[in-house]
Amino acid sequence: MTGHRILAVDDDPAILRALGRGLRLEGFGVETAGSGPRALEIAAHGEPDAMVLDVSMPEMSGIEVCVALRSRGSEIPVLMLSALDDVADRVAGLAAGADDYVVKPFDLAELVLRLRALLRRAGRVPGAVVRVGSLAVDPATRRATLGGRDLELTRREFDLLEVLACNVGIVLSRTVLLERVWGYDFEVSGNAVDTFVGYLRRKMERSGEPRMVHTVRGVGFVLRDGRP
Repeated sequence: MTGHRILAVDDDPAILRALGRGLRLEGFGVETAGSGPRALEIAAHGEPDAMVLDVSMPEMSGIEVCVALRSRGSEIPVLMLSALDDVADRVAGLAAGADDYVVKPFDLAELVLRLRALLRRAGRVPGAVVRVGSLAVDPATRRATLGGRDLELTRREFDLLEVLACNVGIVLSRTVLLERVWGYDFEVSGNAVDTFVGYLRRKMERSGEPRMVHTVRGVGFVLRDGRP
């Protein structure tokens, strides 16, 4: 995933330096902006492959930046940085058009994994099949196979599997999965995620296949290649 151009936006110079240094060490090309207006100016003169965008900035918030980007038709993947581990804050960012978020203080390794997942999704041609080991998920036909065997999935089961497969190796919390699979229907509880993970496991492991959807206690769920 080297060679992608990332625009990092934060009003804190120390965070901006750390982001720039860390992302460059991971092989990304990095530009930085210390404000929302500056970020929009840079993006207007040559859109980056993705943006890492702080939510809370003076003059123009990250949410306002995201709204401005989407209003002019930009589909650049946006990873929000939020200092508030709060559902309302996350919903505001996602509703504004952000694709994912990381809560400060963030772990650089997790941020890079999430950024690469966004870039993979953005780079897929419509209908491209997502493959993880012997698992194949086809968003265009909504067909999933495991070891050549068709998985008979409901709509929610397929959506959940697709999100997990597109973020292979990344632990996703129940809150994130609720937001991405069930949207903003907050009458649905986190127990729904556990229930549907159970449905997926039964269907995926029916013929003795190794477990691919794993529970990370106290955090959430992750899909990993089931090969030994």
